[in-house]
This record gives sequence, C-alpha cells and structure tokens, in this order.
Amino acid sequence: MDHFDRSLFRSTCRTLAGCLLILTVGCQKPASEASKTAAVAPAKTTHPVSEADLNTIELTEDAVRRLGLQTEVVTMRAMPRVRVYGAELMLPAGASIIVSAPLAGTLQLQTGQAFPQIGQQVTEGDPLLHLLPMLSPEREVLTPAERIRFAEARNAVAQSQNDAAAQVQQSMVQVEAAQIALERAERLLKDKSGTIRTVDEAQAQLKLAQTALEAAKTRKQIVDSIRLDAESGTLHPLTIKAPLSGMVRAIQVQSGQILAAGAPLFEVMNDERLWVRVPVYVGDLDEIDTTKGARLTLLDGRQTDHDVTVKPIATPPTAMSLASTVDMYFELPNPDSAFRPGQRVAAHLMLKGDAESIAIPWSSVYHDIYGSQWVYEQAAERKFVRRRVEVMSVIDGWASIARGPKVGTALVTAGVAELAGTEFGFAK
Repeated sequence: MDHFDRSLFRSTCRTLAGCLLILTVGCQKPASEASKTAAVAPAKTTHPVSEADLNTIELTEDAVRRLGLQTEVVTMRAMPRVRVYGAELMLPAGASIIVSAPLAGTLQLQTGQAFPQIGQQVTEGDPLLHLLPMLSPEREVLTPAERIRFAEARNAVAQSQNDAAAQVQQSMVQVEAAQIALERAERLLKDKSGTIRTVDEAQAQLKLAQTALEAAKTRKQIVDSIRLDAESGTLHPLTIKAPLSGMVRAIQVQSGQILAAGAPLFEVMNDERLWVRVPVYVGDLDEIDTTKGARLTLLDGRQTDHDVTVKPIATPPTAMSLASTVDMYFELPNPDSAFRPGQRVAAHLMLKGDAESIAIPWSSVYHDIYGSQWVYEQAAERKFVRRRVEVMSVIDGWASIARGPKVGTALVTAGVAELAGTEFGFAK
C-alpha cells in the first residue's frame, strides 16, 4: 500500500505542473503585440521647457547699457511695525446739509431756469428753487378767509424768525462755552495738570459748536429774507439758495408741488474733505502710535504707488461696546472726488517700536496687470530672473516683505519697467 500511495502522489504532481505550464503560456501575448502596446504614449511634448527658465532673461552688454539697469542688495533693516485695519470713509460734520421749506407754499421755477438734478455741482448762494407761499392774491382787498390765512402765514414766519434767532443765540453761547473749556484745558496742560486728550476733546467740541452756529446763521438769513405784503394781499416768491458749495446729493420734490412747512427739499454735500473712521480693538490701543498718520490702500491691503497718507484729527470720542472697539479718525483730502462717502478701505496704522525685517527697495517692485508683485533678481552678470514677492509695508522707500529673495540678493532698482518690457515683448 505504501508503494502504491507514493506512485499516486507523483502522478498527481506531474499532472498539476503540466496544467500550470499550459496556463502560463496561454496568458502571454505575442512579442509583436507587446511591442505595439508599449509604443503608444498617453501624451507627447515637442518642446519641453523647464519652469525655472520661463522667467529668466539674458541680455547682451549693449542691452544692459541701453536699459540703464542698476541693482541693490536685499538687507535686514529696522522697519517700523504696521498693522492693517478696516476703515470707512464718511462726511465730516457740517459737510452735508438738508434744506427744508421754511413755510408752506408751492414750488415753482423761474423762466429759463432748469430744475436741479442729482449730482449737479453748485456754488454757495446759487438759486436752486423758488417757493411761493400759500396765499391766493386774486384781489387787492383780502377776504376774511384770506386774512386769516395771511395772519397764520405771518405768524408762522414770525415764529420761524424767532426760532432762528434763538437758535443763533444758543449756538453762540455754546461756542463761548466751548472756547472757555478749551482755554481752561490748555492752561491745565501748560501747568502740567491736564492731558492732551482733554485738550483734543475741547477742540472737537469747539469745532462742532462753530459748525452749528454757521448752520443757524444760514437758516436765520433764509427766514429773514421772507417778505409779506399785507396791503395788496400778495406774496413774493422766496428764493431757495444752495447753503454750501458742493454736489446735489438728493432731491425730494418736483416743480409745482405743494409743500408743508418743514418739508425737506434737497440735500447738498461737500466731499472735498472726508473723515476716515478706523475701528480699533481696545486691546491694541497700547501698541498703536496715535500721533502718526495712516496709509490708505484698497481692501486687499496691498500697497501701491497710488496709496494716500492721512493725518489724525481731533474728534469727539466714539466707540462700539458690542464689538469692543474704539474709533480713530483721520482726515483725507479729496479735491478730485476720487473717494466716496461710505467707501471701505484698508488703513495701515503705525505701531510703537521697530522690528528687524527683510527689506527691499520699493523701486525694485514691479506690479503686473493682475496686481501681483515681482522683482528682478540678478543671477549672473547679464542674467536676470523674475521672482514673486509679498510686500507687507512700505516705509521711506523700503518695503518689508513676508516672502521673497534672501538677504544679500542683488535686485534691479532702476530700469525695472524696461526689463519687464523686454521680457514680455512690448519694448525693445
């Protein structure tokens, strides 16, 4: 039995080995088919170029001389610290005035006069509208009903005149009180008993009181110019003039409309100067240098040659308790109306103290059409490579960078635009 089992085992092994050999040979492809499959590639590049060579420019000696290239090395400098905050542009106090109807009447236009339009530029004192008081002067002798209406109109005018005079007197008292408070604060500061903040607040209160006084005097002049003719029973049209030079911001009436006393007519704004309100977290106040100005950029925070520097001003202190922020104010000159009230910008505020940072000359930074910032690094005597940089702040012609070339790298500072034109083909 043992001999028979060993023979059966050998026979079974030979059979299994033969089956495996047949399966292996059957799974292999012919040599011709395998070579054809290996020859087919998924993609083919005709002119492979290294990415490092895309931004590399090699010039001749004559080209370097014609472009007038100059270089300067990247260094470590003690740069002032800067922090970016969101800011809002707003109209100063008194820069927007809403003109209301001093008494009831009918709005009319003089012959040849055009109705004012929104966005129209006006000068202080320009006649914009005419208001005919509500009396019906159809007869030389007034009827009892007309006399009653005339008396009511006269009383309304007199009351308006009294209110305007009282408002002027009240504003004058407020100006005197603010002036006294300012003088007292200045004396205390001179005697080392007061603070600069108290003086700034007193100056702001005086400025607000003076603005209110000017508005009250303007209203009194308008009301005092009303003339009623009781004998003939007629009223002369009242001319409504522009209270200040600027732009018509809104119009709430139409020609021929009957208005009640106090109805708003139009609004005139002057945006030659704007205030910049910067909400600052209260925990950052100790780090911010409140005596220094701020640099305004777009909301992306990138600094360019078109940025504007603004100076701090003294205004009444304001804050928002829910956000734990206090407001800092700066004054922005806006003679060409490049900025709009309500516009959001980024304010770069100066912090106390300096910090060591990698600095590059601001003249070496090149901005492409997408707003990206680049520099040209001198890799060899006549070989230049364009590198991307990330500028954090710019102070006195030096830019502090967060990402870019290392210290000691030579960068092109003169002829950057010409070198870019040579690279992209729009200059020779």
